[in-house]
Amino acid sequence: MIEDASLVIEDDRIAAIGSSDEIERGHSRESCHLIRDGRRYGMTPGFIDAHVHLSEMLSRGVYPDDVNTREWVFNWAMPFYAHLGSEDESVGALLTIAEMLRSGTTCFLDMGSQSDVSVTALAIETSGIRGITGRHAADQLPKSIPPGWPPGIERRHFFPSAEAALEALASAVKQWDGKADGRIRCWVNIQGKEPCSLALHIGARCVAEQLGVGSTYHLASSQEETSGSIRNFGVGPVGRIAAHGGLGSNLVLAHAAAVSEQEIELLAEAGTKVAFCPGTSLKLAKGATSIGKYPEMMAQGITVALGTDGPSASGNLSLMRQMYLVAGLFKDARLDATKIGARQALRMATIDGARALLLDDTIGSLAAGKKADFVLFDLDHTEWTPYVDPVQSLVWSASPASIAETWVNGRRLFFDGQVATLDERAIRQEARQRALALRQRARLRPQTGKVTAEAYA
Repeated sequence: MIEDASLVIEDDRIAAIGSSDEIERGHSRESCHLIRDGRRYGMTPGFIDAHVHLSEMLSRGVYPDDVNTREWVFNWAMPFYAHLGSEDESVGALLTIAEMLRSGTTCFLDMGSQSDVSVTALAIETSGIRGITGRHAADQLPKSIPPGWPPGIERRHFFPSAEAALEALASAVKQWDGKADGRIRCWVNIQGKEPCSLALHIGARCVAEQLGVGSTYHLASSQEETSGSIRNFGVGPVGRIAAHGGLGSNLVLAHAAAVSEQEIELLAEAGTKVAFCPGTSLKLAKGATSIGKYPEMMAQGITVALGTDGPSASGNLSLMRQMYLVAGLFKDARLDATKIGARQALRMATIDGARALLLDDTIGSLAAGKKADFVLFDLDHTEWTPYVDPVQSLVWSASPASIAETWVNGRRLFFDGQVATLDERAIRQEARQRALALRQRARLRPQTGKVTAEAYA
């Protein structure tokens, strides 16, 4: 924590940071092209979202909040995906990014486009944000197409084989990774869990390693999933992947809510990262506070980053809300006030997020040589009046309402209450129209019984 500080930006990077006196000695005012008075501001590294679904933006508020993970995915999300078009995804991606920039998120790991990676990649390029995306993939249909799934979903959502999926995923990486001066990264991402074969789980990480990138997928995301894996294969999901050499340091597991102590050891040995989404756990009853072992993971040296998940799963895209939740959930669940807390929560949303995304040499902290990705908070805002410990105030008291500016790659993208690179009003208007049409096409409504949710039971 530096007080009375100054920061120097050259091009897209932080050239120097330190006390004002120190910076003045090393950088004359005459040598600076522009000097900004930051005396009313507090600065943090840009927040890093380690698990998000840009393709789900138009489903926010559509699915009910009284269903568990399996019902949510198979009864609601799958029909939604089946009717989602590329133009829908494009508008949803831009709307998602606008909300991210407004809430201080400067980089994200997206699960991937449902059909065309260029949709999300171009949204990243246009907006100026930093992001990782990919081509969403699954290859394992249920034994019979459940009620509620529209005709043709097997062609729309599933590849015919793991080999075909991996070929498409690798092609996307070769086309997009490193574009937009490096702000666009592309990984080998799959859906994970039952809709993906073991070969696809294992192959995704292997192909990613060959291409020098990462991979991410959902695993052990609920007790139902883990129980099904034990029933069908005699081992939990993480143990099953580990037994076939599928874990590694370039893999980020989303959720990992239902894992055993032995599986934690396997994750730690492999250097596999975890993206925890507190808001989704609360909304979908994943059990973070009852069966989740996130403090134990961190105690074993596992990098646990924060994600917002899709806006229909958690309701919002604010990592500040996720920090608030993770700082307190385990204090209360374990009756132990030393669990997590504000400082660890901030690390999970910044440097630990950068480690999960394999970008900790580039972003995640305010340091000379790193990219100029940061957030400026208005310390004259009601939320910050008064304060003593800025980290506690950030996590427990503040919200995106007091964010004055969000910078990415040395550019001021959000300021004066607007995202400078996007026509937000037009995007919101089109998003409402497309969301309504999409709901009507998909005929999203409560299904009778649990047939769809038991598709992979």
